[in-house]
Amino acid sequence: MRIVIAGSSGYLGTALTKALNGHDLVRLVRREPDAEDEIRWDPYGGPLDPSILDGVDAVVNLCGVPIAGQRWNEAYKRRIRTSRVVPTEVLAEAVARAGVPVLVNASAVGWYGDRAAVPVDESTPASTDYLGRTCLAWEQATAAAKDAGARVVRLRTSHVLGPDSPLLAKFVPVFKLCMGGRFGNGQQYLPWISLRDWVNAVVLLLEDGTSGAVNLVGPNPVTNREFTRSLGTALHRPTPWIIPGWAVKLVAGEAAVELLRGAKVRPAVLEEAGFAYQDRTVLDALKWALAEGR
Repeated sequence: MRIVIAGSSGYLGTALTKALNGHDLVRLVRREPDAEDEIRWDPYGGPLDPSILDGVDAVVNLCGVPIAGQRWNEAYKRRIRTSRVVPTEVLAEAVARAGVPVLVNASAVGWYGDRAAVPVDESTPASTDYLGRTCLAWEQATAAAKDAGARVVRLRTSHVLGPDSPLLAKFVPVFKLCMGGRFGNGQQYLPWISLRDWVNAVVLLLEDGTSGAVNLVGPNPVTNREFTRSLGTALHRPTPWIIPGWAVKLVAGEAAVELLRGAKVRPAVLEEAGFAYQDRTVLDALKWALAEGR
């Protein structure tokens, strides 16, 4: 397959690009190209040159600045939204013009908001909070490709557990010092998937005919309390602490919603497709990620 990838330099994009070795790959980059498979583009500067998509079988879009790792002010919230919606609109319109048959586009489980312990799947409407509205606009930005007849897959990705993944890069050093603990009451769900399962699922979705939203989450949801206990087990460390919600908000500001709320997300579409998980429990995923990261 000839596949164009935007966002290939990020954590997920790097892993997916490696997994697609053997395909004819073209990577869209925002800097001066320094490899034969790279083409420079500026999604904020106008339409994509249509010749870039000549003969392309699929476009994968993983663009977007990180949600976590920075306090949200109004400027950064605009950047979160713009960095997702604008590149998606540009690529969807280019896919439509060029007649590319497949667009696989990033989204996130932030779509669901805070659902407590109520199970949700791909049929559940978007939350009305900031992340829910952002994910809705993100997914709606693929409309041009869908209207033109392309098969559009929207990847509602959860926290990805892999070697040096953003979540584990923050948590592991703290837990190794025996300072790990649950956030708030620990009853909020923390959707997760291992990096290798995420990559294998995306490769499958590029080829199997699935369209629409797909929850990229593990098959067994866990609460923050259960995740904390599992990470402590994987690291052979106790996790006695309770980190109050107010302390998380003091450090992270509005971005604390990522840790203090969650949804019990089911991977209904992947299960119906018969996807074979390599890591069916969060403990399996954590043990694999930590072993691979040594």
